[in-house]
Amino acid sequence: MTRPGPSAISIEDFNVLIREELPFAWEQGFMVERLVAGEARVRLPIDQAHLRPGGTVSGPAMMGLADYTMYAVVLSRIGRQKMAVTTSLNANFLRRPSPKDLVAEGRLLKLGRRLAYGEVTIFSQGEDDPVCHVTSTYSLPPEG
Repeated sequence: MTRPGPSAISIEDFNVLIREELPFAWEQGFMVERLVAGEARVRLPIDQAHLRPGGTVSGPAMMGLADYTMYAVVLSRIGRQKMAVTTSLNANFLRRPSPKDLVAEGRLLKLGRRLAYGEVTIFSQGEDDPVCHVTSTYSLPPEG
């Protein structure tokens, strides 16, 4: 198995893009911990605002984390592209997440000329069993 190469966008440049173009996402506090070609690890520090009744992390928080992670994964291969957009996102909630940081591991499964397809698996920090699995498709802007 080959090791992934360097990302087409640095974590710093990705953060600038998010801050400038997607301030809502920036305000969520997502933190990219690892970014290489076709792979990303992103953390969501959990606070009271992310919890739902029953003391568990809400589904929308997990879906937002997955979409953010997938955007990082896609840009890790195509570089800074504001107009790469989600066309589908399918989330399967596997078990109740603990009320602690969530860590998302994303990877690209297919990169075509117009579409990118990948998956994101989300874990509660320090736990081995995933709490959510997401598949997602991104539409890529035309070249030129």
